[in-house]
Order: sequence, then structure tokens, then C-alpha cells
Amino acid sequence: MAKEIIANIDPLETRVAVLDEGQLVNLYIERGEPLAGNIYKGRVANVLPGMEAAFVDIGLERNAFLHVGDIRSQRLAGEEVEESFGKGAIAQRLRVGQEILVQVTKEPMGTKGARVTTYVALPAYYLVLMPTVNYVGVSRRIENDQERKRLRQLADRLRPKGIGVIVRTAAEGADEQALADDFTFLLQVWNRVEERSKGSRAPALVYQDLHLIRRVVRDLFTNDVDRFLIDSKEEFQRVQDLLGSFAAELKPRVHLYRGETPVFEHTGVERELEKALRRKVWLRSGGHIVVDRTEALTIIDVNTGKYVGKTDLASTILRTNLEAVDEIVRQIRLRDIGGIILVDFIDMESEAHRKKVLAALQEAVRRDRSKVHIIDLTALGLVEITRKRVYQDLEEVMREPCPYCEGRGRVLSAETMALRVRRDLRRLLRTAKGGALLVEVHPEVHQRLTGGGDGWIRHLESQTGKRLRLRSREGMHVERMRLVEAESVDGLDDAARSGREQLFWIDHEPADAVTLAEPDEEQEVALAAVGRRDGLLVRLRRLLGGG
Repeated sequence: MAKEIIANIDPLETRVAVLDEGQLVNLYIERGEPLAGNIYKGRVANVLPGMEAAFVDIGLERNAFLHVGDIRSQRLAGEEVEESFGKGAIAQRLRVGQEILVQVTKEPMGTKGARVTTYVALPAYYLVLMPTVNYVGVSRRIENDQERKRLRQLADRLRPKGIGVIVRTAAEGADEQALADDFTFLLQVWNRVEERSKGSRAPALVYQDLHLIRRVVRDLFTNDVDRFLIDSKEEFQRVQDLLGSFAAELKPRVHLYRGETPVFEHTGVERELEKALRRKVWLRSGGHIVVDRTEALTIIDVNTGKYVGKTDLASTILRTNLEAVDEIVRQIRLRDIGGIILVDFIDMESEAHRKKVLAALQEAVRRDRSKVHIIDLTALGLVEITRKRVYQDLEEVMREPCPYCEGRGRVLSAETMALRVRRDLRRLLRTAKGGALLVEVHPEVHQRLTGGGDGWIRHLESQTGKRLRLRSREGMHVERMRLVEAESVDGLDDAARSGREQLFWIDHEPADAVTLAEPDEEQEVALAAVGRRDGLLVRLRRLLGGG
């Protein structure tokens, strides 16, 4: 079993898995319309000299980011550009309101908008047309020097003057007519883009890149793929028709899946997909790697785990690190992790062992289609990797920040919260207008507050002259406390029923401290689960400062 592509088509989602020797190495998920590869006629919204960049309105929710290095020099049809459009500082090249043609090179991620370039690239099966540069290139994956020279000469002879082209890996062994057909097709596409640009007002979409299945056929389905399995009759026929126009020899490798069991379950992909979302990934030897994401980078830690080795410690560490290399690269590809990746291998004292691990890592990343750069392995076992990413990674597509901890992965402990509540109540009792205060907290926080008796409560009451009632509330967030104020203890329950409550959320930003008039959905769901219901609450969310 060599290389396979498995496609699962659903009305709301398309998933494509790539298996190498039966092991899942890539997963692509598409929901809705793709953005990367699209070409827009945009309008410059802001020019920021201090960042050497501009923000361009292309009709999306957030403006797209354009760096000065991604601004070409020549003018294209439909653009409004000055003579200085590719020269000098960013403020000399662009002005607010100017209309330019841009292509999305990186989809919006998190709070960041899309990244765009003015250097357009249009891919087909054998070639990538670059109408804004004068360049001929050949894929680095084609290693035979004679073949590289042949393809470069063919591409140079076929391309129109001033038009750039890159010969793709699939072109290895292709004849002149196949490349000429790709040129003809791509030039027609580019002419249509220019025509639409002339007749459009920014912001406007002038070219929509292919959907996932067709992109897979164009970019991944090459001669090294033994089988392409599709579970949709309609998509199967579309792929057959598409291949008939440029790679008819691959049509017999496309198969329609007719089984009753979902294709991802039948092929074991679903099970592997569940593992791909785990933080800890086990190695066959008993060691494991741990994948953690931060705002700035992704950290991958290597541990021996259950593996104790057979000879000496140095050999145990080397074997674990070497085994981890393949799994680390597979997880990076599978999760489509981009940006800065820091790998913490187990410390190796031997320089020869460090070189061996680094060589294995460099060899493993050669199988990655994305651009990867590896920085040298340090004496501490740290390797810095940078990887280009175009689409949202698996984590962003399939998960969202936890609504309880807001993506932090941790919350204040019950003990910490209890101590903060005691400090804050001292201040709140002093400033309370009523004579009594009811405080509701998470049950574990309540246990911490009352575990040593109620002496501290009586002490607070004597200090402030106010009465204090403390009780637990099922379903409450551990970092919240609710306050009800009344003239006397007897009036606290009536005040709570009437909705005269304040909600204090510990450890939040001031911007999150807002007045809420609607019911707290999280609280209502939790209370329903334990058979309790409260009426509508009027809540004030605000930051609590230290004591």
C-alpha cells in the first residue's frame, strides 16, 4: 500500500485525507467558500508607514494586510496606480482610496485578516502562471538535472514575453503539448481576470479559486498516488471529466466508494482524526510528544515516557528522539501547523547524536509540500522551525476557545478564588449601602471559605457593621461570585428574587465588565441540569481589583 487520497463529501463539509503507507499524513477540511487563491479588486483603506504595510478592503469582514514587499512595480488592467507604484516607501507607492488587484495568500486566522499580495499566481496541473513577473522556475521536487533543464527550456519557449511561469512537479516527463495546453488555459483565465477587473468597482471578487476536491486533483493527484477514493457519485463523475482534459492516464485510479459504512470509518481515517486533536501523542516505543499552542508559536515537547531502553541512557534518548522526528513532522503536516514551531528534544550530550537527529528531521520535512525552514539544533535540544501556512490549521477549523476558561486552559483554583473573595468582601462590605449582603459562590469555593468555620465572617461583620450571608450555588463559574444587597438579612431573599443582583467576574479585562440585561445562558443551562431555575437576572460584570 503506497499513497492514497480519501474524499468524504457532505452537504455542509468536504474532507480529504492523504494516506502514505496506510498512515494519515494530511487532512484538508472545507466549509463554505475558499478564500486563499482568490483574486480581488481592492481599495486601499489605510497606509501605515511605520509598519511598511497597508490594509486593503477586499469586501471581507476584516481588511486584508499588504506588506510593502508584496507590491509589484507594473500597472495592471483596471487599477488606479501612480507612476511611483513600485518604487520608494509604502506611502509613496500607495494612497488611501486607490484601487489595486490583489490575491489572497493566507486566509484570515483568529483576529487577523487575510494576507494579500499584488504578485498574482494562477496554478494549473503542470504550470503556475505568474503574469506580474518575468521568471521561469522548476519545482525543486524534480531532482533530475536533465529533466529540469528540458522543462525550463520548454517553459521559456512557450511563455509569452514578460510572463512568468513555474513548472510543477506533475510536469516531470510531460511532453510539450501538455505544457502548451496548460499555458493556453491559464492565459485565458488571466485575460478573464483582467476583463472583470476593468468592469468592476472595488471591493470586488474577480477570480474564485477552485473548491477542495478540484484543488486536490490539481495539486495532489499525481502519478505517485495509487488510489483516489470518493464517496460521492457526482464528485466522482466531475473528477473523471476533469482528468479527461489533462491527465486521462489517472482516471482508472479514481474509485467510487459504495459501502454502507462511512468512508472515513471504513478506512480508519476517523479514528486517526480523533488522535490528531489530542495534546499528547504516543510513540510506538512508549515515549510521547506533547503539542501545545500559544499566541506566538507552537511548542512540541519530546519525552521518554514509558520507554526505559535496553543499553544506556544516551542510546535511549537518541532512539526516542529519532522516533519522535517522524511523528513530529507527521503531526505538523496533519494539523497544518504554521508559523514558528519550537521542538524540545530530550537533551543529548553527544554532538554526533545531535547531528543525527537534525539530519533525520531535515530528511523528514522534505516530504512536506509547504515551505519549511529548520534552524540548528542547540546544546539544550531545541530546534526552531518555521513553516508557511495558507489555510486555517486543523485546530482552528475544528475547535474554538473553551467558553469556560476562554482558551487559557486553566482557571483560578478554588483556594485562590476563596482568598480573593475574602479580600474583596472586606472592601465591598465597607462600601455597601444596605445593611446586609448575600454572597453566592461555586460550591468548591464555598467549601474553602467555610471549612475553617465562620469566624472570619463574624470578624468582618463586627468591623463593618454589616451582616453577611454566604452560600454555594450549583452551576456557577468558579471565577464568579454573585452579590445581593438589602437593608436587612430578612430582605435578602426578596432582593434576590427581584433580580437586584450584581455579578462579579474575577480576572477579566476591564473591557469585559459590561452591564447585561439578558439571562445568563451558561448559568441557566447549569441550573436546569440540577433541577433549579432562577428568574431573569440583571447583572453587572466588572473587574475586581486586589484588596
